[in-house]
Amino acid sequence: MSIMDNAVYVDGKRTANPASLEETCEITRERHGIAWVDLSWPTPAEIEAVAEEFSLHPLAVEDAIHAHQRPKIEHYDDVLFVVLHPARSVDEDGDGHIDRVEFGEVHAWVGPDFVVTIRRSVTPDLAAMRAGLEQDPDLLRLGPIAILAALLDQVVDTYRPVVTRLRRDIDQVEDQLFSRDPEVSFRIYEATREVIGLQRATSPLVDILRELLDGESETGESETGSDVAQDHRYVELHRNLRNVLDHAIKHAETSDTFRSLLTNTLNVHSTLVTQEQNEESRRLTEISMNQDEQVKKISAWAAILFAPSLIGTIYGMNFEHMPELTWTFGYPLALATMVGLGGIFYWIFKRVGWL
Repeated sequence: MSIMDNAVYVDGKRTANPASLEETCEITRERHGIAWVDLSWPTPAEIEAVAEEFSLHPLAVEDAIHAHQRPKIEHYDDVLFVVLHPARSVDEDGDGHIDRVEFGEVHAWVGPDFVVTIRRSVTPDLAAMRAGLEQDPDLLRLGPIAILAALLDQVVDTYRPVVTRLRRDIDQVEDQLFSRDPEVSFRIYEATREVIGLQRATSPLVDILRELLDGESETGESETGSDVAQDHRYVELHRNLRNVLDHAIKHAETSDTFRSLLTNTLNVHSTLVTQEQNEESRRLTEISMNQDEQVKKISAWAAILFAPSLIGTIYGMNFEHMPELTWTFGYPLALATMVGLGGIFYWIFKRVGWL
């Protein structure tokens, strides 16, 4: 089974490393402890086995098997089912610069005495998170909610490098935009796609944290009594959750701002492209008009010269029997006709603007 870690905590301390899920449940009940089972990319059969041991709701199990769920928090009696989308920055060519962002998926069931986490993501590093929690038994004594709070904190932390990368990308896109870089369209598309991914991950997370804080406040007042509600550790946990909420809100608002900037950038880019196309169309129109003017002039002069050429051609045939060949005024008349027809054509073309 793809179990990365399986432990039982009693009074905030790790007391057992069960060899199986059945043993985990038995030790948890016997010692009144907290079980934490972490799975990585499990198969449907493995998820169903865990669900059977911890009596998880079938609808939540179905969501976990099919994955690709939106970030959310759902209540199934006294068990919370949480879906989160952590982010991972990927440097594909090893040059130290982030080339793309991947969004994974983490599921968590949080019951009265157990936590089951399922990761389909490289981040966050739950092994390091578990080690950190085990160094703070006082925090683990607060129960499964402390583990969930730490998980939420880790997920929100994965967005920080993504925001930094997107801010850098948007700055570069703005520089490319006014330098008329032909690659700017692709950069805008890539940045927009990643911003949308960040929005989908962070916006629901704000609601998840608010609902969790409201629910825990009610639980602290109604079930645990005033002593626990005033306990420093409990207050510190809520303070940490509020801090995580603040960071989540900041990332969500930043993603909204980035989306607006990219939308405006795309509009400006479209305007610039339209202006370039209009300028090109105007230039082509001017060229076409100039060509038309030249064609008109050439056609006009060709027509003016056509009449003299026609008369000269006819009388240049040198046939023996042609009219006016022996007439005294034949030559002057031919010349006058040539000049007259040329002048008439010139006047016509000048009047219609071809010359």
